Amino acid sequence: MSKITAAITGIAGYLPEKVMTNKDFEKIIDTTDEWITTRTGIKERRILEGKPTSEIGYHAVKRLLDKKGIDPLEIDLVICGTVTPDHTFPSTANIICDKVGMKNAWSFDINAACSGFIYSLATASQFIETGKYKKVIVVGADKMSSIIDYQDRTTCVIFGDGGGAVLLEPNTDGLGVIDAVLHSDGSGKQYLHQPAGGSALPASHETVAKRQHYVYQEGKAVFKFAVTNMADVSAKIMERNNLKSEDIDWLVPHQANLRIIDATANRMGLPKEKVMINIQKYGNTTAGTLPLCLWDWENQLKKGDNIVLSAFGGGFTWGAIYLKWAYNS
Repeated sequence: MSKITAAITGIAGYLPEKVMTNKDFEKIIDTTDEWITTRTGIKERRILEGKPTSEIGYHAVKRLLDKKGIDPLEIDLVICGTVTPDHTFPSTANIICDKVGMKNAWSFDINAACSGFIYSLATASQFIETGKYKKVIVVGADKMSSIIDYQDRTTCVIFGDGGGAVLLEPNTDGLGVIDAVLHSDGSGKQYLHQPAGGSALPASHETVAKRQHYVYQEGKAVFKFAVTNMADVSAKIMERNNLKSEDIDWLVPHQANLRIIDATANRMGLPKEKVMINIQKYGNTTAGTLPLCLWDWENQLKKGDNIVLSAFGGGFTWGAIYLKWAYNS
């Protein structure tokens, strides 16, 4: 019997309508379009107003199922990578299932910050590979505007809202997820975290007054770790699978910073035309960046394409996935 792999057989994304440009930031903080662009590569990002992260997931999943002509009741499992859940509980995946009508699916969230989609995809693939499930949906979605301090110019210009969803199904032709290398290092918490809102520092008048419910980031330290580890793990997965730069059709890098993306591509020996970059349009949507890239480039992907997904996030978390694309659009 041929080995079962988990293949992506469909993708859809969702972006809020509101666009926030660098020029908009010039009106609220001490910054310029030129300063933001040269340091991050970002020109604009989307902002979701008045609705939670599950709304992003709902629209992405609904579009995916409609495109594939699949009844929501056929879905076995839903995993949502997010760092901005609607609530501490229930999970955002639970809520997405309810909104879409996936009543036969069980579901849960994975919190790995910017690595959320990679962690979720690697986890979901196991349920397909064992033969346990036939249809699994992986969502990567975040409403970063809900935890960003718009008085902190070092972080607020970086992030945006959005996300996407992929359908995983069994494949016996050697297509789909081939390998994954995943890492984490909790000592990175000091450089990138959300101080209050959890059991370590529950919400209080004091935590709100001190603005501790927003993302705290030491940019230089995070940049250093991200450049090194995202590049290293991408090179590692190539080495493990005997892949040379000419074998790779696409790099799908987490869209955190253009300089980090360039460093990863250089380490892999890849030219710009093989690298998916949309950070200029959406900013860093955290767990949403990778599915949004796949969605944007879907029409250019061909069956059998060798694709490497790579990410680095708060925690620290990082990893890479090697997959073979399973269909022609």
